[in-house]
Formats: sequence, structure tokens, C-alpha cells
Amino acid sequence: MNYSGIITIEPGKRGGKPCIRGLRMTVYDVLEYLAGGMSEAEILADFPDLTVEDIRACLAFAADRERRLLSIPA
Repeated sequence: MNYSGIITIEPGKRGGKPCIRGLRMTVYDVLEYLAGGMSEAEILADFPDLTVEDIRACLAFAADRERRLLSIPA
């Protein structure tokens, strides 16, 4: 998934953490909700500005970041 149009990083917003579409919701926030057991439907109900695509972009961003960490030579 191409998340580049969804995940944004702005130095003055949320300390430069990756956010969703310029909103104040971070990728970390969404991942934490999912890890805590919230379903996509529950997240979308609690945060109506988010979409299913936003949640999937967070997962893709995290997977891509993890993949890059694993490829750093030891």
C-alpha cells in the first residue's frame, strides 16, 4: 500500500511524529489502539475523521519501518 499521501510528518505537529493526513492523530496512537484490542470498527466509531484506509496506511507504515530496521547491517 502506498501510504505517502496519508501519513504525514510535520516538525511542529505532535513533535514531528508521523500523523494521519495532517490530523493530530499519530500512527502510534492507532497502533496502540489496535494492540490494545480495539477493532477497526471501534476506532472508526470513536474517531469519525479516520477511514479504513487510514488504519491500513498506519499498518503499512509500521511494516515498512520495521522492514527498514531489519535491513540495517550489523
